[in-house]
Amino acid sequence: MQIKRLQNEHRKIVETKGNFSILESTRDESVSPWNATAQYYMEQMGVRRRQIIATLKGDNTVVTQAGAMQWTLGNVNATTGIKGAGDLFGKVIKGAATKETAVKPEYTGKGYLVLEPTYKYLILQNMEEWPGGVSIEDGMFLACDGTVNRNIVARKSVSSALAGGEGLFNLSLSGTGIACLESNVPLEELVEIQIDNDELKIDGSLAVCWSSNLDFTVERSSKSLLGSAVTGEGLVNVYRGTGKILMSPYAPTKSLYAATNSL
Repeated sequence: MQIKRLQNEHRKIVETKGNFSILESTRDESVSPWNATAQYYMEQMGVRRRQIIATLKGDNTVVTQAGAMQWTLGNVNATTGIKGAGDLFGKVIKGAATKETAVKPEYTGKGYLVLEPTYKYLILQNMEEWPGGVSIEDGMFLACDGTVNRNIVARKSVSSALAGGEGLFNLSLSGTGIACLESNVPLEELVEIQIDNDELKIDGSLAVCWSSNLDFTVERSSKSLLGSAVTGEGLVNVYRGTGKILMSPYAPTKSLYAATNSL
């Protein structure tokens, strides 16, 4: 098999980890008079299309979010990964809890799997860098090696999570291999914080992923109602224990992606 012009002057592979590569476009040549102005300013600001290319070697499996596949090349087969009615029921419950799709396709064979382009940033994470696993915010999972375990972890405090506007559950990834995440913020801007038998308090949902072994609760910023009123803060996300947190330095502008994905 041969692939020509997958990369060109304005489209390059910018990162590779394991079986996954990120293909990034620095300029979108497929423009028309009706969207040329928007595309020009997007190029100036670094708003770019990105795609995941996964290599299948015959002895590995790639799991993706449903509907993520754009095209495959070679003897590539897709299965649902469902192992019976009980397994399907469990996946439906997990999907409802984390707002993820219940059934995630599993691709095997020899060839290439290319996922749909996105304007979000793509982050490749090696599970070996997250001893005990990594929990991620809803909607970040895009793909992973079949050797990556996907489990649901619950917040320690149900009432505080509801009061803080947070979900009750998160998807936790562990094991070995590479996971591909979609993020509104590039990895270069995420602040990495290591805590050792300590705690981190964050006002708002700025943490995008964290060590699964950390205790994650939503609490008042002060032990007293008066203290919370004085500081001007209400509820904060609290991470306790020993582990790592990747945190955005500011709330990302989500409306940008809603606008660009319509182009």
